[in-house]
Amino acid sequence: MIVNLSNHPSDVWDESQKEAAHIYGEIKDIPFPMISAQSTETEIKRLAEDYAEEVKKYKPEAAMVQGEFTLTYSLVNKLKELGINCISACSERMTTTEILEDGSCKKSSVFKFVKFRKY
Repeated sequence: MIVNLSNHPSDVWDESQKEAAHIYGEIKDIPFPMISAQSTETEIKRLAEDYAEEVKKYKPEAAMVQGEFTLTYSLVNKLKELGINCISACSERMTTTEILEDGSCKKSSVFKFVKFRKY
């Protein structure tokens, strides 16, 4: 099993990402929490502990952890201490820029999954 702990539910992943994830087995989505800029380091540490315990319940072979940087860092360290492989999705970003009639600039990005990379 792989736990997807991010704000990118697996049902919207492209087929290549789903296929790459299935080497770990079933995908279990756990939404990454919203983190306030006002959160303290103690609150981040507590959240990391809580989420590590939640992930541990599923006994995954791996966890894809992507979200707010300080919680991601803390959570990855806790999961690795528990023997859970932590990975991140690596994508190529293709951006187009369009100048609109009013002179403003519109940028659009498409992310193409390439691979998973271990933390």
